[in-house]
Amino acid sequence: MSSLPNDAFPNPAKGEPFLLTPGPLTTALSVKEAMLRDWGSWDGDFRAMTKSVCDQLLDLAGDLDGAYVCVPMQGSGSYCVEAMLGTFVPRDGKVLVLANGAYGLRAAETMRYLGRAYTLIDKGDYMPPRGVEVAEALAADAAITHVIVCHCETSSGILNPVAEISEATYAAGRKLLIDSMSAFGAVDLDVTRIRYEAMVSSANKCIEGVPGFGFAIARKAELEGCKGNSHSLVLDLYAQWANMVKSGQWRYTPPTHVVAAFLEALRIHALEGGVAGRGARYADNRDVMVAGMRSLGFETLLKDRWLSPIIVTFFCPADPKFVFAEFYERMKDKGFIIYPGKLTVVESFRVGCIGRMDGSIMTRVVKAAAEALGEMGVASAAPPAEALAERAKLAA
Repeated sequence: MSSLPNDAFPNPAKGEPFLLTPGPLTTALSVKEAMLRDWGSWDGDFRAMTKSVCDQLLDLAGDLDGAYVCVPMQGSGSYCVEAMLGTFVPRDGKVLVLANGAYGLRAAETMRYLGRAYTLIDKGDYMPPRGVEVAEALAADAAITHVIVCHCETSSGILNPVAEISEATYAAGRKLLIDSMSAFGAVDLDVTRIRYEAMVSSANKCIEGVPGFGFAIARKAELEGCKGNSHSLVLDLYAQWANMVKSGQWRYTPPTHVVAAFLEALRIHALEGGVAGRGARYADNRDVMVAGMRSLGFETLLKDRWLSPIIVTFFCPADPKFVFAEFYERMKDKGFIIYPGKLTVVESFRVGCIGRMDGSIMTRVVKAAAEALGEMGVASAAPPAEALAERAKLAA
């Protein structure tokens, strides 16, 4: 249950548009204000801040018995995914990469850069990887040691079934790694219910901090065996963790202001009711926005079963007067920045549900979309027939 006041979601204080994106996103004024003080990276006060961040993140992950550790890492989400793969996959290991969008494919590209073995299940833009497919792939290739999956594939907005993927992975005696960049903090990933060796996420997603670092939640016994695996000096999660255990410090200059902002974001997250409270607001944002956009004639890429509370992909209208670049600028002028699509077959765009927004703001988003369509002379937001034909392939 949220204990936030009713006016907790004002317009951005500097007059900037709301960011309807999967992160960076619109943040609370108090999160921004937390960055107005300078901190010494070696100072005891900052070491205590780092410890508090890690302790709170482990609580969010449901670690009840100290079996997991939290390792923050400088950089964006992709830095953390590469750090996780390079640290947890031994050099003679092999990864089964599950992809259904740009970010799963990026994990495969990362493995190629690392020069480590991998195999790919590419489900395209529409389909979630399923546990039975994982089981079949693992049974067919004994060399596979690890599986990696995106929790929420934000190129489509699909929420992947990580629980059944975890069950299939461990039933085959392999190990699971999760990219939960855009889901952790709002979608359940409790270590007592979903088994994994490590997952990574980022400060500027569902916990509503600002960009600058990410973090791994890792099984301590697994991480202890990862010394020497990493291909990189700076992206070695084992070395970062070992140094923090020894000194309480990051190995290299940390984003001190971002950490301070993240602590404030965690405070607000707890006030809202933690993972459940944050996830409920995002789900309401999605439901209000999707219902409104459908009432205008827009169609979602995904069936309701697979819609995440993070971001939703819509097909572009078939009306020749609809030009996404113009629609984007009109939405921005009305106070909302949306996201271009990443689909490969049909034209689309995306609308994020996360950040300092609630259902009343999403109602304004729909109103702005209706006004933009009218100004463009778009008579119907219905998608082209080929878009609906592609969607029909979603038979999972």
